[in-house]
Amino acid sequence: MFTTAQANSPHWGSVIKKKTNFYTVQTRKTDQSPRKSILRQQKYFRSPSCVVSVCVRVPVPFYGVNSMSKPDCSKKTAMSPSERRLQKELMSLIKEPPPGVSVDEESVSQNLTQWIINIDGVEGTLYEGEHFQLLFKFNNKYPFDSPEVTFIGSNIPIHPHVYSNGHICLSILTDDWSPALSVQSVCLSISSMLSSCREKRRPPDNGIYVKTCNKNPKKTKWWYHDDSV
Repeated sequence: MFTTAQANSPHWGSVIKKKTNFYTVQTRKTDQSPRKSILRQQKYFRSPSCVVSVCVRVPVPFYGVNSMSKPDCSKKTAMSPSERRLQKELMSLIKEPPPGVSVDEESVSQNLTQWIINIDGVEGTLYEGEHFQLLFKFNNKYPFDSPEVTFIGSNIPIHPHVYSNGHICLSILTDDWSPALSVQSVCLSISSMLSSCREKRRPPDNGIYVKTCNKNPKKTKWWYHDDSV
């Protein structure tokens, strides 16, 4: 049989649970300073001739302004293998960019998993003097899974393998992707694809494809059959 009683002290609140041979008292002492809030647990063991008191003082964490117990949020979380790979590629591309290729550093600073890459048309080609932008999107399986790569912006290159919505028909972006490839190698392949073009035109199925395709070009089942344009 258990009974409970509540004390009326202005600074101490206690709940006493009475059992056959011992009492348990839980008290919380309040103070104007939240750092000094302490939980006190007491057990009184009953014997025929005496009462033995055992007191345990347990600090109560307080996450307040200027609190010594405030969690340390300054510690950086460990980077995943994918993030480490992206960080390494990014530093290399910024430090030693290939000709006509540059990183939009502002976009990368906001999100490491989405890069905007600027590509200039190569001199002596149909795209000389033109400027294009590529959007790279990476998932947490990169580099074992290929990035999602599309042309963006107001100037989508007119090319037999580039659709007007920016999707690119290029085998290394899907079936022929390898973890040995990188952002730089993809940019160089796309630049080479543009440079080898002999006629500016859209793919023959551009109209129907743009109306029916998924937003993610990796969801498309591509048929690679012509590498000569």
